[in-house]
Amino acid sequence: MADFIETAASKDSGPPPKYLAAWRAAGIESWRRRSLPTRKTEAWKYTNLRPLEKAAYAARPEADGIDEESLRPLIDIPGLGANRLVFVNGTYSDTLSDYDCADGMTVVRFADANGKDAETIAAHIGRLIDGERHLFAALNDGWTEDGVFVRIEDHAIVTTPLHVVWLTTNASHPFGVAQRLLLLAGKDCEASLIEHFVSTEDAQQVFTNGITELHVSANANLKHCRLHLEQPSAAHIGGVHVSLDRDSRLNSFHLGFGGVLKRIDAVVHHRGEGAHCEMNGIYLPRDSQQIDYHTTIEHAVPRCTTSETFRGIIADRGKAVFNGRIHIHPDAQKTDARLSNRNLLTSPDAEVDTKPELEIYADDVQCAHGATVAQLEDDSLFYFMSRGISREEAKVMLSFGFINELVDRVPVPALAEYLRPRLVARFSDPGLSRHIL
Repeated sequence: MADFIETAASKDSGPPPKYLAAWRAAGIESWRRRSLPTRKTEAWKYTNLRPLEKAAYAARPEADGIDEESLRPLIDIPGLGANRLVFVNGTYSDTLSDYDCADGMTVVRFADANGKDAETIAAHIGRLIDGERHLFAALNDGWTEDGVFVRIEDHAIVTTPLHVVWLTTNASHPFGVAQRLLLLAGKDCEASLIEHFVSTEDAQQVFTNGITELHVSANANLKHCRLHLEQPSAAHIGGVHVSLDRDSRLNSFHLGFGGVLKRIDAVVHHRGEGAHCEMNGIYLPRDSQQIDYHTTIEHAVPRCTTSETFRGIIADRGKAVFNGRIHIHPDAQKTDARLSNRNLLTSPDAEVDTKPELEIYADDVQCAHGATVAQLEDDSLFYFMSRGISREEAKVMLSFGFINELVDRVPVPALAEYLRPRLVARFSDPGLSRHIL
């Protein structure tokens, strides 16, 4: 794996915006000083990084020659009515994007930013990330050529979601893509953000390294959904880093299909009293896929609340890893934080490694955490079969019922309707879903 450090650092990326050149150079230098984690590194103990050894990720392919219109069905979400920005293999697509400036929301690509926007991006980018803990963030710094900057004005109520799509296609050579998004939500505002990672059905040779930073100001309300629906041979290591100010609210939903390598870190910092975080997630590896979610909630101030629920269904020889950590600092009195992770294994060869953690240094708190691993119960299957439902159809109904509660909590209703048939399709052919859809 040592060769990957230098290979990645030497990737032939395009020129960054001038105002980010020094920051990007610092990222590459920081990356070169690192060593990749091994099985002895606790936070990476169960994550297999060997797929990164198999390819030298070169410059991303040119968009020329790609029929972008044929990609539209992969990104359309009926009823969403969203402002949409689309990147194909890391390059902005004017053909597939459809964005009109909403009242109170400004969206600027890094490549187009100048003046005040460029100064704001340079001042805020990377501020939420602990580079020692999240080492792939340095690689993202060095690879970033373009990104999305979102600013929501104070008191703005933005009713139309912002839909940012990162779509990849097959290429003749392995290539790397750096996804970067920076959002600043002003005081007393409301907005919705959907991050959508998707690919064509043909085998991928792409490694996506993604970073999202969300600054949520006092009394703001942000709904955030992050979907990882890439083709299984695509690799992805990403992170979402959030700062919550006084009385702010984050309603976050994560969905991940498995892949050859997929690792997502979600970190939320409660920095102002009264902040609330609701984080729900679903992961669905199958075949020989793997997926790894690591979440960290930092309670640094009093009277904040967290409700975190992740559920996984692992099929065939799939493997999942979940590590959820809630850290209550000494000054975080009156905290109420709860973490639940439940897993359903539908095959004797499926595997999950789950580790919920509470680290508490305050004495006036209410906290709870738990994890379960189970299989489909024969009694439940018999109940359905005794009412004329086949065993296979009963398995589909029970599997979907295991995650349906979290689908109902998706903070954007049109997105929940879009996801339901795609989730059912993970368990069966359409003929077995008549009682669900």
